[in-house]
Parts: sequence; C-alpha cells; structure tokens
Amino acid sequence: MSDNFNLIIKNGSCYINGKLEQTDIAINNGKIEKIGKLSLNSSKVFDATDKIVLPGIIDTQVHFREPGSTDREDLESGSRAAVLGGVTSVFEMPNTNPPTSNLIEFNKKLDLAKNRMHCNYAFYFGATPENVDQLAKLKGLEGCCGVKLFAGSSTGKLLVDKEKDIEKVISNSDRIVSIHSEDEEILNLRKKFIKEGDVHSHPEWRNAECAMSSTRRVVKIAERYNKQIHVLHVTTKEEVDFLAMHKKNVTFEITPQHLTLYAPDCYDKLGSFAQMNPPIRKKEHYDRLWVAVKNSVVDVLGSDHAPHSKEDKNKKYPASPSGMPGVQTILPIMLDHINNEKLSLDQLVKLMCENPCKIFGIKRKGYLKEGYDADLTIIDMNKSVTIKNEMIASKCGWTPFDNYKVKGFPVATIVNGSIVMKDGKVVAESLGKPLEF
Repeated sequence: MSDNFNLIIKNGSCYINGKLEQTDIAINNGKIEKIGKLSLNSSKVFDATDKIVLPGIIDTQVHFREPGSTDREDLESGSRAAVLGGVTSVFEMPNTNPPTSNLIEFNKKLDLAKNRMHCNYAFYFGATPENVDQLAKLKGLEGCCGVKLFAGSSTGKLLVDKEKDIEKVISNSDRIVSIHSEDEEILNLRKKFIKEGDVHSHPEWRNAECAMSSTRRVVKIAERYNKQIHVLHVTTKEEVDFLAMHKKNVTFEITPQHLTLYAPDCYDKLGSFAQMNPPIRKKEHYDRLWVAVKNSVVDVLGSDHAPHSKEDKNKKYPASPSGMPGVQTILPIMLDHINNEKLSLDQLVKLMCENPCKIFGIKRKGYLKEGYDADLTIIDMNKSVTIKNEMIASKCGWTPFDNYKVKGFPVATIVNGSIVMKDGKVVAESLGKPLEF
C-alpha cells in the first residue's frame, strides 16, 4: 500500500484517557491523524514494542541564559538537552541580560529562538515595578506563557518586592503570574546567617519562614483580586499545607531536586553544586513534599534548569551562584521514582503533560488525541542508566545527579511529528516552534 502517513508509531503501550492501551499512532503534517491498530504503510515506522508512548513532556521552568550569559547556556544548547531528556516543550524564564521585560526584548527572544530550538518553546514576560501597564496587554502574544514575578532576589536583576508593586502586577496582568516566592525583607534581615565558605548555611539564610511569608502574601493578593497565580519551586512543608487549602486561585510546582535531595546530606556530598534558590532543605520538608505529590495536591513538576559553570560553582560560598541544570534529567529522575513506587505514571502524566496545558492554556498538547499536535515522548521503564556529567548537553557540563543510577529512561522524543531524539542522539535539528495559548 502507498505511503499514507509521515510516521507510524507501532506496537507501543500508549497513554490514552488515563490508561495504557496497546495501539498504533499515525502522524501526518505534525498532527496525530489516527489512533488504532494500523496496517497502513509509512516510509517511517517506529517500533515501540515494550515501550510506553506518552504525550510530549513539558518542562515549565527553564533558564536558557540567552541573551547575556551564553557561555553558560543558550537556546540551542538548552533545547538540545531538553530533547535528549524526552522533553518536547519548555517555558523559558526572563531573568536574562537584558531582562525580557518589554515587547522589544520579548520579540528579540522569539527571533533568537526561530530555527534554532530543538523543542517547542514559550517565554515568560518579566514583571518589574515599572512595566505594569504592559502586563495588561499580553493576551494573545505569540509564544508568551505568562508573567514571571521575582518576589525575592535570585539570579538576575528582576525584582518586585514591595507589596504595593506585587499587588499591581497580580491585579493588572491578563496572564497567569508565576512567582518566585521568597520574602526580600526577610532575606535581607537574615544575611547575618550566611557563613562564608559554608554552603550548609544557605537554607539557614533563606529559611522556611522566608518562603512561607511571601507565599502567604501572594495568595492573599490573588484571592483579593480573584486572579490566578502559580507558585514556583515550593520547598517547605508549611507552604504545602497552606497551599493545599487555597487551591481556588493558586497552582504550584515542585522540582525533582527537592524530591530527590535533602539537607544536610546533599551539601556534604555536593557542596555549592547543591546550592539553589529556594534551597534544598531538611528531610522533614522532603517527606512532606512527597506526601503532597502522592495526594495529588501538587500541580506541576518543573526542573528549574539553571546552569552555571563549574568554575563559578566552585567559588567560595556565598560567591558561588545558585542554580543547577535539570531539563535533561527531570524525566529520568521521575521515572526512577515511579519504578520505586513513589508516584504513578498517571500522576507523572498529569504533572508534566496535562496540567501544564490546563493551567496555562496550551493549545493541542498534553494528550494523545486525534487532531492534537504530534509531540510524543517514548520511554523504556526497564532501561537502567547511570547518569554521568559527560552525558549532559548543557554547556555547563555537569549535573547534581552524576553517578546516580536510574531505572526508566526516554528512548525517543517526537516534536511536531518528527523524531528529534532516538537512543540518546539528536537525529533532527531545530524543529521547535512557539507554543500557542
């Protein structure tokens, strides 16, 4: 029979309507055209026997450092790492140099991404105390996933720390506001807890109350104005308990780092390579984050991929910068947690495929459905891999999970109907497009 489709995925266990189904998927012109047992031909057939076919994995928090710090990462290298890790779409952050906080810089970033990124992409618009008038005009802006607000200082110059300015941003934005939630006033007051040369003091300085105080404040503002906010990289048991009771206006994210590492062990082993904002905390917080995952209180998993050079990370604390890479390892780490029965495949699909689409309004992604975009992640739950620094495609060339053995690994990444990664190699270049909302 003649070629009917651009690509057919045969014999896979496909995640459809909340369960795994042995079926085939036919792809044409970047869309899923047919789901069902197929005898029709294609010049391209991917045999997914003994593999699981998922909707494309979406990482809703990455820092690809372009423009400004392209020695650490750029849009090409970061997206290469993404597809090698089974990620088909990313939301990229605005704390670049210059910041992505006006339409000129936003459009420049879209131009930089065009025909260079291997996965699909959207960019955050950075909030400042001065650009509130622009935040009311972002509806329909191509490739814009929302507004990013830094309530506490982290990497870069974007900061909105005064309550009246936070209120202006949340009340005026016509897009969801995603928040780095730490209280700047408490951060400044607690600088006395920083011990030079001792990264163990990082979570003492940026303590649980610093996070909780800010989260309490932004939730109160969101409820007052009946606006949707999304709290990023939640790290404390106090925040998890509080947010569980305030779900009407608020969704929130946890990172795989905070579900895999805890203090003091991570600082003993990794030193400043475990340093990030908000910090990795003691096991009591780690345990409560896992309870929130198991009880489906958490909405999204994001990597907070934030690469820095080894040279910079080796500087004496606190001169060492905060952040670690993660876009290439988020899926393997979480698949290993599934194999260790810490969460289910169904929960992972909700956290990294379905919920990002529901919360942020991404069109035609997140599900294996006829007519939807053909973004797929194919995984082998029995494949064991020892993660190594040498595998990392990010320019930083390291991972906090060096020598970490995982069971469960992505074996193919399909973006817009084309196989872009197969068996650990990028096999098609620069096929990413802006996400539509």
